[in-house]
Amino acid sequence: MIDSLSLNRAQTDHLDRLLLGLVIALLVIGFIAMTSASIEFANRQYGDGFFFAKRFGIYLLLASVLAVLTYQVPMESWRNSSWLLLLVGFVMLALVLIPGIGREVNGSRRWLAFGPLTLQVSEFVKLFVVLYLAGYLVRRHEEVKSKFAGFVKPMAVVSVVTLLLMMEPDFGATVVTVGTALALLFLAGVKLTQFLAVIVACGAVLVTTVMISPYRMKRLTAFTDPWADQFNSGYQLTQSLIAFGRGEWTGLGLGNSIQKLFYLPEAHTDFVFAIWAEEFGFLGAMFVLGLFAALIGRILRIARLAERCGKPFNAFVAYGIAIMLSAQVFINIGVNTGLLPTKGLTLPFMSYGGSSLLVCVIMMAMVARISQENGGRHEQR
Repeated sequence: MIDSLSLNRAQTDHLDRLLLGLVIALLVIGFIAMTSASIEFANRQYGDGFFFAKRFGIYLLLASVLAVLTYQVPMESWRNSSWLLLLVGFVMLALVLIPGIGREVNGSRRWLAFGPLTLQVSEFVKLFVVLYLAGYLVRRHEEVKSKFAGFVKPMAVVSVVTLLLMMEPDFGATVVTVGTALALLFLAGVKLTQFLAVIVACGAVLVTTVMISPYRMKRLTAFTDPWADQFNSGYQLTQSLIAFGRGEWTGLGLGNSIQKLFYLPEAHTDFVFAIWAEEFGFLGAMFVLGLFAALIGRILRIARLAERCGKPFNAFVAYGIAIMLSAQVFINIGVNTGLLPTKGLTLPFMSYGGSSLLVCVIMMAMVARISQENGGRHEQR
């Protein structure tokens, strides 16, 4: 009993308070932004302006419970079960494609229903891939650095995941998963020639995928000049840009967005950042970007310290989470601002989406556990 209390006290003492503070800040802002962006749509669709806010709150409560449980699990346990989690991911990706089991929304099969909960499979699979690759890179580190086979094997696994994701289809999750996998392999020391060859091959596949898909090609052409067809293919992007323009420096004020009044589709999901910028302006948008930058920087610092402490698996997991988080933030905000073509990808901690929220909070709990296993030496250089 005394030992247990001592262990819990030690874990609390080593809890990375800066990491926790940044996550809480983003969750609070996310709840406010999502509620404001969804209130009119929810009132019209469900007769309850706080319909999505209530669901977000339920998922946040569940995520908090899962975060506490995740924090108690040693990273070695995740390492030992990484292959099993990947297998579970394959099964889930296969199940979601089966009519009657996978739930179809807007022509995509990405969701599995578990009673009142609806989970987007790809969100969990992205984390499973990071855990698997981290374990593989520790086991086969020398092979990855010296042999082409060591590079091909994990990419073959990622290719299968990619194929299943594209069958849903989920282009955004595919880009993030492949990008994170390549970045981790690069950090592991794969030969530059092999890495560049795979980069070129992946680029060719992505370009081909866009070229043979009419709706993706339409998105690409709309992205290059959205004002050319602003009431059809360019409608969503032009409305998002109008939201940024209305916000100016300090915004219109919380709840005063005009674009969320049925002008900007998916305002509470993929385009919540545009509504936030409209209501809080350039300064509010930069504040959120600053929080994301600080959070990602903190995770990278924790990863680097884990590497110095001789915990390569922990380091690769933290690096993978930082890269994945960075990719999602960059892509989502890039889409909102017209920097990238429109694709369905949530903004971590802010967009409405229960699965995204659950996985993001679980990932932060893993990073907190990694920090705790570092011995709480956050400032060591």
